[in-house]
Amino acid sequence: MMRAMQLRSSLKFVKLAYVLCVVLAVAMGVFLVTYKDLPQGAEWSLLVPAILLIFTALRHIKRRMSTITITGDKLRFETGLFSKSTRSVELVKVQDVRVDQTFWQRMFGIGDLSLETAGGSSRIEMDQIDRPQEAADHILELARTQRGLEGRPGAGNP
Repeated sequence: MMRAMQLRSSLKFVKLAYVLCVVLAVAMGVFLVTYKDLPQGAEWSLLVPAILLIFTALRHIKRRMSTITITGDKLRFETGLFSKSTRSVELVKVQDVRVDQTFWQRMFGIGDLSLETAGGSSRIEMDQIDRPQEAADHILELARTQRGLEGRPGAGNP
């Protein structure tokens, strides 16, 4: 039995943003405690890392809202937080898999994955996934295998 493969957006940049928020908050806290001749209300400057932390948390949630799951002969694309939208595609209908990487994405080993399928709304896109070329090759190999099985006598659904 084939093991399910799940693809989600990478959290590398989100984790980096969390670390930067904490470092900024600590640095500002140390600065506020160390220097006594600061203007009144200077402690309000700690709102800056707090606001950045909120934006980072929202970005984290947004990144976790989309998933591609590959099981058996199907590919399922789910998106949404409270209400979900699910699109299922047979692997034999996957026609093209494209990987796009910017310079920074290449440095961190992430990239954007785009799947072209036969049918009406034919494009499925997932931004910033880890090891995108490995995922693309795996999906294409599974699709090729499924096409080979489809042509055999006795293959298919009972």
